[in-house]
Amino acid sequence: MTSLIDGNSILAVDVGAANTRAVMFDVVEGEYRFVASGSAPSTAQAPFKDVSEGVRNAIASLQGILGRALLDGSRDLIIPSQPDGSGVDGLAVTISAGPTLKAALVGLLKDVSLESGRRLAESTYVRVVETIGLNDRRKPEQQIDALLRSQPDLIVITGGTDGGASRSIHKLLEPIGLASFILPKEKMPAILFAGNQKIAEEIGSLLGSFSSVLHISPNVRPSLETEDIEPAERELARMVIEVRKRQMRGVDTLHAWSGGHILPTAYATGRMVRFLSKIYSADKGILNIDLGSSAAVIAAGFKHKSRLNVYPQFGLGENLPALLNHTSLADILRWSSLDISEGVLRDYLHQKALYPSTIAATKEDLALSQAVARQALYLAMQFARRDFPREASYIKPSLSPLFEPILAGGGALSDAARPGHGLLLLLDSLQPVGVTTVILDQNNLLPLLGVAAEQNNIMPVQVIESGAFLSAGTVVAPVVSASFGAPILRAVLTYENGTEARVDLKYGTLETLPLPSGETGRLNIQLLRGADVGFGSGRFPKNGITVTGGALGVVFDGRGRPLELPADPVRRRELIKKWNWTLGGE
Repeated sequence: MTSLIDGNSILAVDVGAANTRAVMFDVVEGEYRFVASGSAPSTAQAPFKDVSEGVRNAIASLQGILGRALLDGSRDLIIPSQPDGSGVDGLAVTISAGPTLKAALVGLLKDVSLESGRRLAESTYVRVVETIGLNDRRKPEQQIDALLRSQPDLIVITGGTDGGASRSIHKLLEPIGLASFILPKEKMPAILFAGNQKIAEEIGSLLGSFSSVLHISPNVRPSLETEDIEPAERELARMVIEVRKRQMRGVDTLHAWSGGHILPTAYATGRMVRFLSKIYSADKGILNIDLGSSAAVIAAGFKHKSRLNVYPQFGLGENLPALLNHTSLADILRWSSLDISEGVLRDYLHQKALYPSTIAATKEDLALSQAVARQALYLAMQFARRDFPREASYIKPSLSPLFEPILAGGGALSDAARPGHGLLLLLDSLQPVGVTTVILDQNNLLPLLGVAAEQNNIMPVQVIESGAFLSAGTVVAPVVSASFGAPILRAVLTYENGTEARVDLKYGTLETLPLPSGETGRLNIQLLRGADVGFGSGRFPKNGITVTGGALGVVFDGRGRPLELPADPVRRRELIKKWNWTLGGE
């Protein structure tokens, strides 16, 4: 364990599709702190096509802020730190830049091993382009043609319980081996086998020479009733970095600088969520969302299970026009407070895809970027909910489970002008229920802490406790059926000094009570019309509950779950303006 007095300084770098950030963590007064961050445009694309160039630029920006040399005359990282105070003791890297990887899934049964394979593939930046299973009616030569056409970067093989029959798996491997044999060496896919461990050695001899890299992980389905994806997720994360090394210049430089401490951003986030779910309330889940250029990432941790879902199709960068494969222009525009035509939105999607790092310059651009972010995150949450465990705590199975806390980061939230705008984006798209704390990761530290934890397990805990994250406040979102304007709850907030503030919440409205960051209050609620905030219909603890403050204090969301926007566009836009005013002040 690292001594806290002589703690090592750690530089953490996140290579995103649009921007690269360099963040310094160091010991301040005996404890680890987030010290500063610098950023620069990413350089994965032309003209540089070398991610290390963007990293050097971000580190140069950071050293200007710190007034401390981190790069030498050749622009290489000074590691470890020197007696003159230059350099750092360790580097950790996360990466989400790079094209979405194409994956083929191979497994036995559609609802068993192939479903586990899908969940495994969705834990990283991939798009499934081909699926081969026992019930596939195509002939072997048609399966081979399909693999040759789709040219997957990655093949994930699942199937068979440990020690079970292996003949069916062997049959499925033939087209993979033949397709890989035909492909030129540089096009050979990386292969992950996460099936029946009895044939793991045979897999090596059958497919080892026909893959760019072959990894074998523990079975995702050791028995029919048991699913354990975590070890395979870890293996897949390593493989993604190997593929990125082949695809993008500069990744091998970062691998060498960091001593191998490099992970896909989403996997590093998922690791932190698993860790935090063991610390926070066991009764509710913990949710983290990261909405960036590469993907929408939703990581959820529950008592005995965690889920990591990565959706490149909902990223806000070069994949943006593909959002229309999952939604309509009208569904995106329903979130806008301005009257904007579908043609203007379509142009915006294509422009933003070409220049993902551009920041909204006009009110119209801001309204469009926020509307797109809401719809992308809303769809990602609908997808992710399919995989949340049934045993999680729900008010209604058709809605999201109860979470405490909800952590949120990513470019879309960093771009929000005020914390209230970021919070409203989350309330609209995630539609949380019950009572929860919302924490904004404005500096997108969570994935960086996830990768840095490999080198120092004390640091993430101390940084999280140091106030590096911004609490937006406590949200109370009742589940209730009522007509617009009907009273649904009455609340009394008692402050530490004994004074009280009250609110009467009507259906369809948002209300707030001030409660500054760092302060707590006692909240008592009288629920009307059978409203439920997680304690049962119409029920609330007799002595109230303790709530924590934040930028917005305590927010009461009485707009109903699921949130239904008025069909009349004029009335809808007026309501959205009103909600924006309540939380954002404009």
